[in-house]
Amino acid sequence: MVGASALASLSLEKQSAEATLLQAPQGSVPADYRISNRRIRQSVMGWCFKPMPVPELIDHCVEIGIEGIEGIDHQFYPEARAKGLKISLVSSHGFGKGPTDTNHHAECLEKLTTSIDRAVEFQCPSVITFTGMRVPEMLDATAEKNCLDCWKKVIGHAEKNKITLVIEHLNSRDSSHPMKGHPGYFGDDVDRCFDLVKRMDSPYFKLLFDIYHVQIMNGDVIRRIQNNHSLIGHYHTAGNPGRAEMDETQEINYPPILQAILATGYKGFVAQEFIPTWSDTVQSLRHGAMVMDV
Repeated sequence: MVGASALASLSLEKQSAEATLLQAPQGSVPADYRISNRRIRQSVMGWCFKPMPVPELIDHCVEIGIEGIEGIDHQFYPEARAKGLKISLVSSHGFGKGPTDTNHHAECLEKLTTSIDRAVEFQCPSVITFTGMRVPEMLDATAEKNCLDCWKKVIGHAEKNKITLVIEHLNSRDSSHPMKGHPGYFGDDVDRCFDLVKRMDSPYFKLLFDIYHVQIMNGDVIRRIQNNHSLIGHYHTAGNPGRAEMDETQEINYPPILQAILATGYKGFVAQEFIPTWSDTVQSLRHGAMVMDV
């Protein structure tokens, strides 16, 4: 029989080992790390790094060699561009008020049109869109039709300006945090989202394939990329579970996924959209850049 003191010692050793495992990646990233391979066109989602001021985040991205930035207030676009960053994706309407509900169509169309114009102004290739939330008692077929009807009213403006609208698939399973999952979101099945892209039948309407969300809802990430790559216009990354760093504490093995993306001939952006948990947020950013620099 193991005594209480021995059990306590084993427990402390286990906790120490776990803490070492969790902290190890932070020390493994050189403080002066800079992207070198550049096979993946890396971008960063700005909202994840709050409360870091956006100008500071821009400077860190430039220092690390990240090519693009998105998810920042439009007022910072000129500064980002002046410092050499590209705007990889322009925001529009949010995921809450989407075109599943016809009451939101006017607002969605106004914001999408404005965002397309802004994308043209700042030489950005894409504008994000969402399905929005489920409407109580609404049939799925009706919700799909409502989305398509709305997007078809603005796709001509996108096509004329050569701006791609990308619909983001989101997970509806994680209710632990308002940005880790979105219970009630209609476009929570990536296969449904692929079908909506096909039905739009436009080279300027594609899927935003968020690897984190797809892993949670559907899985089989690499095969889905291989089978549907022509329908994908943008990628997001994050660790799972928890939407944290892409380190050894999570279940998604990113290097082979990134290699699979490259093998499809994809030339667009792949944006880091993890929520930092490390004590040094800039090291988190460097680590993400290092993982993605395959």
